[in-house]
Amino acid sequence: MNEDTRNLVAFGVVAAILMLAYQAFIVGPQERKAALAHPPMAATSSSQAASLSPSAALAPGAATAAAHPGLTRAEALALSPRAVIDTPALAGSIDLRGARLDDLALKGYHEEVSATSPLVQLLSPEGANDAYFADTGWVGANVAGLPNSQSLWTVAQGHTLSPGHPLVLTLTAANGLVFSRRIAVDDKFMFSITDTVANPTGQSVTLAPYVSVQRDGLPAGLGKSGIVHEGVIGVLGEDGKQLKLSAYKAWKKKGELDWRSKGGWLGVTDKYWMTAFAPSQTAAIAAQARVTPDAASGVDIYQTSYVGQAILLAPGHAASVENHLFAGAKTVPMLKAYSKTLHIPLFDDAVDWGNLWFLTRPIFSLLQFFYDHTGNFGVAIVLLTIVIRLITFPLANRGYEMGVKMRRIQPELQALQKRHKEDPQALQKEMMSLYQREKVNPVSGCVPMLFTIPLFYSLTKIFTVTIEMRHAPFFGWIHDLSARDPTTIINLFGLIPWDPSLTPVIGALLGGPLHIGVWPLAYGVSIWLSQSMTPMTGVDPAQQAVMKFMPVIFTFIMAQYAVGLLIYWTWSSLITILQQYVLMRRFKVDNPIDDFFRRFGARAGAG
Repeated sequence: MNEDTRNLVAFGVVAAILMLAYQAFIVGPQERKAALAHPPMAATSSSQAASLSPSAALAPGAATAAAHPGLTRAEALALSPRAVIDTPALAGSIDLRGARLDDLALKGYHEEVSATSPLVQLLSPEGANDAYFADTGWVGANVAGLPNSQSLWTVAQGHTLSPGHPLVLTLTAANGLVFSRRIAVDDKFMFSITDTVANPTGQSVTLAPYVSVQRDGLPAGLGKSGIVHEGVIGVLGEDGKQLKLSAYKAWKKKGELDWRSKGGWLGVTDKYWMTAFAPSQTAAIAAQARVTPDAASGVDIYQTSYVGQAILLAPGHAASVENHLFAGAKTVPMLKAYSKTLHIPLFDDAVDWGNLWFLTRPIFSLLQFFYDHTGNFGVAIVLLTIVIRLITFPLANRGYEMGVKMRRIQPELQALQKRHKEDPQALQKEMMSLYQREKVNPVSGCVPMLFTIPLFYSLTKIFTVTIEMRHAPFFGWIHDLSARDPTTIINLFGLIPWDPSLTPVIGALLGGPLHIGVWPLAYGVSIWLSQSMTPMTGVDPAQQAVMKFMPVIFTFIMAQYAVGLLIYWTWSSLITILQQYVLMRRFKVDNPIDDFFRRFGARAGAG
């Protein structure tokens, strides 16, 4: 590797270290501190009117104000009669006043790793903290007396909604129209909602179906790094390919977004959870995402919705429309299955695979394959590491081979540098001649480093956005592969019964940048050993100092990442060390491993 190339590589390495260090030591602790100091505000305001069809007179009426804002969740649930939801995956209820789906807990997911911690609560009723609910209904121009959020529905069939046992609700409006709502649910997270309206009156009416997902305030734990899309999501528009429609920040800034679409789907997504409606894929819809600030409470009302085509309902006739509602965890195999069976376009892309999706998706598929056959994602990571290294072996091996050859010819290069230190042109000519004679290409020694950039991004994505990694255990003390290593050298990896993060004044430091666990240390040792087997001769002292300090810097930086990512890179480094060791033995080049055992043997013999 010539001097210009070394300088370029060193500059890139230092820049990357500085950016990662800034994120880990400054931005990360600030975000964690802000999250603890400023929890999401309670939704204590009334819902605002929203025109869901900008170019038509049809729009659902404003959701009425919560009768008792600022209530606890239990108090808000007790205000209305309810029908129970009980499935293998879900627990909750439907508010019979308004027929809203506004109470939903995910049975298979807890807030913390412990199975005794509370279930993840996805939906909550209006008036409670973090109100978040789904609604369907009908709108009509100049049609008074349509059902609203205060209309009391009657249970006509079923009392507990469960797979194979749908719930049918009915309501006769003041204008004489008869409404019914059939709600069915599968054993996972998909609801089928069929709204029917019958016209027994003597006059024709024009109605259009609508759906709405409303969230009051931002979700708890909203990410700020930008690596995960959270906000409006869906597939809408002429091309049917729009997906990450708007993150929360941009959504609020724009205030209102509108689309025309045939079929598709629309909703609100968080890191792991999503609530989204999908119409018939042949239905023309007018969709909208709106943010309405409420001055009284300071809470922003985030709402996504769409309105279907208007239906002229003659006397004595009825009309029905079906929408599917997904409310649950974004597990990849399940989203793929829904996309196939319900023909919902790009539904599995609700998981934010990132710009390098062509790498991220197949890597995760391989990881899922190994998990299906081993039952442990930690073991799957180890197997994934081996497969990726086998796939990249030819190019990587070529790069490592060039590195070993460069190490072998370092004495000759040093001699040339001394001989021609006053004549750079002669030195360059002699070096090129030496490279050709020894069949060395210095640039190819940098090839292994090029693999790490897209792989690091893709693997970081996988451990950040896929819920399969959340609370997935490995062995021993690792109970959540998506979180950092819980051990820390500060309390001797748990031998001292003390939580350093709770220490006054310096707790944020001890529990943040200085939190170094077993796996980060193992990773640091592995990259130090790998680096010690890489030729450093010919690099100026300043660059050598930076390179030697890199294992320490990256130990601190990587300690803040998901431990699953550290497991991958540690195993990858061990494979690199083995590969380098074999090559160095093959080309009869001294290496630190043999040097260590020689010194150890000499000391043992002397003793």
